[in-house]
Amino acid sequence: MKYLCLVYFEGKILDAFTKDERDAIDNESIAYDEELQRSGHFIAAQALDSVQSAITVRVRSGKISTTDGPFAETKEQLGGFILIEARDLNDAIQVASKIPLARFGCIEVRPIWELTRK
Repeated sequence: MKYLCLVYFEGKILDAFTKDERDAIDNESIAYDEELQRSGHFIAAQALDSVQSAITVRVRSGKISTTDGPFAETKEQLGGFILIEARDLNDAIQVASKIPLARFGCIEVRPIWELTRK
């Protein structure tokens, strides 16, 4: 099964890191992605730009509206994702628990719902 691991953290925590600390967590994250590739769990992973660059898009009655920033007003913001292949939810949780940024925020694990034309 495929699972999406959504990486949430408070931006101000990472903003407070020194350059060396930021480089270390980036390198640790890249190394973990490489480990997931070797284990067969890895499908895709990307970090996201800061939440200040987000645009929220809505369509109501055929009209498009945009709002600067994220939809949710929370301290923790979506900072990236890892799409994995796992045997089951327990396996996905074990994979997610080792994502380096889990130490500073949280990882939301969600099964992928495969859409099929009916």
